[in-house]
Amino acid sequence: MSKTMCILVVDDFATMRKIIKNILNQLEYKNIVDAEDGTAALDILNKRPVDFIISDWNMPKMTGIDFLRAVRGDKKFAHLPFIMVTAEGLQENIIEAVQAGVSQYVVKPFSPATLEEKINKCLGAG
Repeated sequence: MSKTMCILVVDDFATMRKIIKNILNQLEYKNIVDAEDGTAALDILNKRPVDFIISDWNMPKMTGIDFLRAVRGDKKFAHLPFIMVTAEGLQENIIEAVQAGVSQYVVKPFSPATLEEKINKCLGAG
């Protein structure tokens, strides 16, 4: 995929969404949409094409792990690369996310280089 792919950023904190979007802009990804939780993110997925998902774990309404399970359970979206970005660095959480089909996992705080590395791994370039 190219730098024109559409990336969906999901986090309940607007500041964190802005930080991730700024990092993505620095990495020359310009086609970015965002949502405040998994429910809003599913609405976006059903309304427009999305190529890549970066989601927080802890969110109201629908958590990141529930959103991941919903994405993997829907044939239309199951193939999408999905990075979980969260403060939850506990090994059992990482195992749960891997079992649910997460593509990569990033623990906050993280550097732009870490996010770029994880994106590249998802795209088979890293």
